[in-house]
Amino acid sequence: MASTPERCAPAAERRGDHLFATAAPAERFVLVEEPGAWGRNALRESRLGANVLAGLLARCHSANARLLLVRRAHRPTESRRWAVADARPGFEATWWGTFADDSELCDLDPTAPPGEPSNEPTFLVCTHGRRDPCCAGRGWPVAVSLTEEFREQTWQCSHVGGDRFAANVVILPHGLYYGHVVPDDAVAIARTHIEGRVTVGSLRGRSTFAPAEQAAQHFARLRHGLDAIDALVPLALERRENDAVAVRLALGDGATTVVLREHESEPIPRLTCGARVATPIREWELIGVE
Repeated sequence: MASTPERCAPAAERRGDHLFATAAPAERFVLVEEPGAWGRNALRESRLGANVLAGLLARCHSANARLLLVRRAHRPTESRRWAVADARPGFEATWWGTFADDSELCDLDPTAPPGEPSNEPTFLVCTHGRRDPCCAGRGWPVAVSLTEEFREQTWQCSHVGGDRFAANVVILPHGLYYGHVVPDDAVAIARTHIEGRVTVGSLRGRSTFAPAEQAAQHFARLRHGLDAIDALVPLALERRENDAVAVRLALGDGATTVVLREHESEPIPRLTCGARVATPIREWELIGVE
């Protein structure tokens, strides 16, 4: 009798896959409420009309924005909502609105949303089970936990990337990705964020920064014991000999430089629960801090 393959998230934990430097790139996020079940390709299989979706995706691409479907963990809202979050450092804000007909989304511009901006945090939990069972199995309890504490600020969301890091939580407007979040820790991560700090051990990175910058921030946070959200802003990135990368980060009134090297792991057979081909992952090695 064949054994059941290990799910991707527990397999990643067993291997000790690094969380840091894995936040998917995006400067903005566009959220569209769609209650009910989502297909494997949530956007393509959504009830959004083809023309509406194509136009919205094109505008998101031009604005370097990530388009996600969202829904409530416990109850549907009376009217569907949309949101645009600007995650760029110094511009963090979220705009919310409602729509009765999908055609109203044809005028939604990620770079110039209508309404008044808010800096209130939004907590997204990936529960996209058709995409990966780990996202539903691990994401749903986290969504419930956060909803009990932050009912109006918590949403389930479609695929955010990194299935093996489920449960995945994204905090807007800053674009902070957290992985392997469990219900007992979810509320603490949210409260720490409200205090203006990150939870370093669970942090995958910030979407506005390149992977090398995310990795450099991780090592610098550990070196200097810094957890402020706005600490260690990337200033410059320099390619050096032997595939080394030097990332200069702001540190107080000065700066620090973290030198890294990127390499690929051996091919891993189950990066997602549905993976059929072994795939290597990107890893970052710390060379030194200057």
